[in-house]
Amino acid sequence: MERKDWERLIDSLVREGILRSPKVIKAMRSVPRGKFLPENMQSYSAVDTPLPIGFGQTVSAPHMVSIMNEALRLEIGHKVLEVGAGSGWHAATIAEIVAPKDAPRSEWGHVYTVEIVQGLAEYARKNILNEGYGDRVTIICADGSLGYPEKAPYDRILVTAAAPDIPKPLIEQVKPGGIMLIPVGSMHLFQTLLKVTKGVDGKIKEENLGGVAFVPLTGEHGHKF
Repeated sequence: MERKDWERLIDSLVREGILRSPKVIKAMRSVPRGKFLPENMQSYSAVDTPLPIGFGQTVSAPHMVSIMNEALRLEIGHKVLEVGAGSGWHAATIAEIVAPKDAPRSEWGHVYTVEIVQGLAEYARKNILNEGYGDRVTIICADGSLGYPEKAPYDRILVTAAAPDIPKPLIEQVKPGGIMLIPVGSMHLFQTLLKVTKGVDGKIKEENLGGVAFVPLTGEHGHKF
């Protein structure tokens, strides 16, 4: 993949109104997906579709990562939990927003990303380190449907696999005033991306952001096979 192909894709997402805020646009430009793909997939990096990354899993399409990063309303300093590290690419795009290198290190946020598949966790960790995000992103191999209580609560939580319902541990780990994005639905069809906002009073509000197609969430609060 040539850099100009990636730039062309980002420009297209901006024209379509999918990418809107300068910080999200900058982050997406800064982290080409090809650097987080297996070698045989790198030439497809700028094609706006999910791509296989091994272990029966996929990396999300750029438009979906853009939609989620815009909806999360990320800010410098946010502590973020991602459920489903995949190749590490989505976490890197978030790190560029919550912990940009041009901000003082004392103001940096952090991304904690939990991956249940050990081989993928190792792959994501290698990519994160190779691309210079090791001080801003932590990869944990564990059941992400349980969240990561060691570092809770979080300003933002995103789930990159479809759950049958919203896992209660994740709701509990969102800070008051925080946001969670999670696809909910069946294993393959009829999934909805939900934006879950926790008020400062702890009350939960759900907003439907439209139909999506994600791999199924596994683990204690995931789908049962």
